[in-house]
Amino acid sequence: MTNTEDSLPSAGTATTDAAADQAEKVSSELYDLIGLQGKATNTGPGVSECSDKDAEKYFTVFHPWTFTPKNPDELTGVMERLKEEMPKHGWMIVSYGPNTSKNRSVTLVADNDRKKYSVEITHWANEDPPKLNLFVTSGCYQVPDGQKVERF
Repeated sequence: MTNTEDSLPSAGTATTDAAADQAEKVSSELYDLIGLQGKATNTGPGVSECSDKDAEKYFTVFHPWTFTPKNPDELTGVMERLKEEMPKHGWMIVSYGPNTSKNRSVTLVADNDRKKYSVEITHWANEDPPKLNLFVTSGCYQVPDGQKVERF
């Protein structure tokens, strides 16, 4: 999943609305895995093209959102816990560690081959308040015959 967009796996056939619903479901499952009380931003999924494929028939769904805990101190250790817990729920950890930002924020990238989704989670520890930024993205969907990709 995390390879170049040219090699995105097929996520099957779905309407853009059904695929967006699936992205929200995956995000909800990740919210549950975070396991803390807090607030998630209310951003909806978006639709993008699959590289080198007919943009009228093929698409990928992405869902960016941010989680801010009720108690910022509770984020201490959450990335390590996610690294341990996510594989028990079908996620394979692809990379984990500090990113290249000035703050060297801890970033976790994981793929769920069964669901054909990938997620990048970054712990913004130096933000006020500290938070997690999640970017969920799907494999490449194809719309059913006779339909076109809806953009939103």
